[in-house]
Amino acid sequence: MMQFGLPVLRLTTRGIFVLGLLSGLVSCGSLADPPASVLPVQQMVVEVVAEFPHDDEAFTQGLQFVNGQLFESTGLVGHSQIREMDFSVGQALRWGDLDLTWFGEGFTALPDGRLVQLTWKAGRAAVWDIEPFSLATTWAYGGQGWGICLLNPTTLIMSDGSSALTLRSPEDFRRLGQVEVTLDGQPVDRLNELECVDGTVWANVWQTDLLLGIDPATGAVTHEVDASMLPVDRSSLGSDDVLNGVAFHAESGHFFLTGKRWPTLFEVIFVPADGVPVIQS
Repeated sequence: MMQFGLPVLRLTTRGIFVLGLLSGLVSCGSLADPPASVLPVQQMVVEVVAEFPHDDEAFTQGLQFVNGQLFESTGLVGHSQIREMDFSVGQALRWGDLDLTWFGEGFTALPDGRLVQLTWKAGRAAVWDIEPFSLATTWAYGGQGWGICLLNPTTLIMSDGSSALTLRSPEDFRRLGQVEVTLDGQPVDRLNELECVDGTVWANVWQTDLLLGIDPATGAVTHEVDASMLPVDRSSLGSDDVLNGVAFHAESGHFFLTGKRWPTLFEVIFVPADGVPVIQS
């Protein structure tokens, strides 16, 4: 199960940094570490651990592991779904269809075990029961919906394609606040699919192969992850067929990445771009 709170630096058995964020702890009689907003941004790349088949007709909008089971949301008007997947063979075990006029976007699991799926411009979030797999209710919100993740049991974080992340209640979706995401003091827009892991928000930047690790307390980007080396045959993809699926698998500590209409789902770890492990004492 996901643990909530500040993330810590973890090393694989090969001594590779997987996730991390300096906590800025202050010890008695000593100077505090610099705040996250002024710490150097960690430059990372992806290392592929395994590859699995993926539905190359799925306009992927989001991925999420729920109790070890992979779920996926898809978009396009008239084709938007939420699916429970057997990722080992790339097939849907079961699915629910959104309203035919809605364009599905990202989703996440709620503390009560249900799933909440955004829509692009309809201003409605679909709340799904998993057992049985059915639409339970909808929540209204203003503006666009792009990505969403559960930061902690009382806070959802939602993106809308801008540089702002909106905090919402997982009980009724009411707005709780907002944080501006910045890199070196400058706003970062086109924030899309989100994944919350141990207090860090990971976001892919739409139409790029870039993933950002974000401190939700300050909005500061703490990590940049270059996923451009994923072995995807781009010649067979359209201009919209970009990276757009990020899920963290808690049991392995690995991330799973895919894109819109990509034929492959990648299991990866994030490693330092310079090859030097980062260790926090």
